[in-house]
Parts: sequence; structure tokens; C-alpha cells
Amino acid sequence: MKILLIGATGTIGKAVAGRLAENHELIVAGYSDGDVIVDLGNTESIRSMFAEVGNVDAVVSTVGLANFGPFDQLPDDEYQLALSNKLMGQINLVRLGRGYINKGGSITLTSGVLSREPMQGSVAVSMVNGALESFVKAAALELDSFRLNAVSPIFVKETMAMMGMDTASGLSAADTAKAYVAAVTGMMHGITLDAPAYV
Repeated sequence: MKILLIGATGTIGKAVAGRLAENHELIVAGYSDGDVIVDLGNTESIRSMFAEVGNVDAVVSTVGLANFGPFDQLPDDEYQLALSNKLMGQINLVRLGRGYINKGGSITLTSGVLSREPMQGSVAVSMVNGALESFVKAAALELDSFRLNAVSPIFVKETMAMMGMDTASGLSAADTAKAYVAAVTGMMHGITLDAPAYV
């Protein structure tokens, strides 16, 4: 398959790229490097990316900006960043990219466990993760030429280690990547794949 991967430089993205590249042709898109450049928060940039890349069998997004912060201190621009980048940026991959997906292909987005298991300071992140998962369920009802799913990672061990956290409750990036491979190669449509279920 010809797969467009958006965000191959992050911890999860690198692991997903490694797994997909084993058996598929991979085109990497990133904000500052890659085979093609894209700003997820800019619709014209997304349009240009698809015009440059052309038709693909699958699109996988492992990116999306949304920051942590206490509810009573989170400013307007942090909400707007989460909404315009992680939420609408990924939704626009579907809206603007649907004409570039070969019949029977797929688009896989990234939400996250905080949609269902929030923590203090996660209000913006939890908000957009939950919205993405609802979007996938609803949009899939109206899409019949390709499959649409989301992957919900839990905290990644490598990131937890860098932050000095106990990694016991996390999942490695390599294991997290298995859920993305399942979304691309499987037959599921309109669901959120919980990463630990695919280890």
C-alpha cells in the first residue's frame, strides 16, 4: 500500500513509521521536515499536501497539538490551539483528503485515553480527544468508499521516562504502533482502537 504518514518524528510516529515501512510504501509529511511539508492548523497547507502527494491507499495521523493546563488558568489561545490543530486539523485531513483515498483505503486519526480517563490539567486535551472519537463514529456513517478510525494511545513509556514518571502503567511506542497497523490493514470502520488491546 501507498501510505501517507503525518507526524513521523514524534515518539509514536517514529514507531509507526518503522512498522509500516516494513511492508508498505511510506510518504512522510511533517511540519518542518519529511517528504512533504504540512501545517495541520492550516487548511491551505493540507490541500497543498494532498495535491502534491496525490492518491494514496491510507492516511495515518499521529500528530495534533493540545496542551495541558489547570482549568481555571487555561487561556483562550490554548483552547483555540487544541481546537484548530488536534481537532480540526485531523478532521480536515478527512474533509480535504477524502478525494485522494483509493477505494477500500483508510484514514486513521489519533485521539487519546484522556477522552475517557481525564486527569487534572487535561481539560483541553480531553475535550478534543473526545470530539475526535465522536467525529469518527458519526462521519463513518456517511463514508462508504474508505474506512475511518481513530487510535487512542495511553501514556507512552518513553515519554513517561523522559518526564521522570513511573513507566509501569505506560505502553511502549513499539507496542502502541501495533494499533495503527491494525487500523490500516484491518477491516474496522468508525471505531476507536484502544492501543493496549492490540499488543
